[in-house]
Amino acid sequence: MPSLPAAGALSGCLCLFPLLAATAALAEEADHLQRGRYLVQVAGCNDCHTPGYAMAPEKVPESLWLTGDQLGWSGPWGTTYPANLRLFMQGYSEEQWLDAAHKANFRPPMPSHALRVMHDDDLRSLYRYIRHLGPAGQAAPAYLPPGTQPTGPAVLFPQPPAS
Repeated sequence: MPSLPAAGALSGCLCLFPLLAATAALAEEADHLQRGRYLVQVAGCNDCHTPGYAMAPEKVPESLWLTGDQLGWSGPWGTTYPANLRLFMQGYSEEQWLDAAHKANFRPPMPSHALRVMHDDDLRSLYRYIRHLGPAGQAAPAYLPPGTQPTGPAVLFPQPPAS
């Protein structure tokens, strides 16, 4: 007849379950952070939301990523500025971010269509990565309505052709 394990051995095994669960959770979070970093790069987030990145991506340290920019984007909608996403995300829970990203009612030239078609796991990875970077930098300049001249540099978009 087989013998039952000693009480000490059984309690030792039970102590490993929380450790294994914590290790799995850390691995999952690391996967989200790695995926989020990758998405920031391939989706072009840094191109607008990181100062100087579009002209010299290899020279901009990650510590400056997604801190917004002073370069305006001006067109029939007015003038928009790339938000400091590291500050922006501080005001959102993960679920609020998912909701906002799926609605994606951002002003041009923000590619809201890219956010609307992303899977929830990708949006979660973006959120977690940006939150992981932590708050840094200053808020971007405020939106300027049509007809208001920007005081700093701005990319000028022409009026779209009439349909």
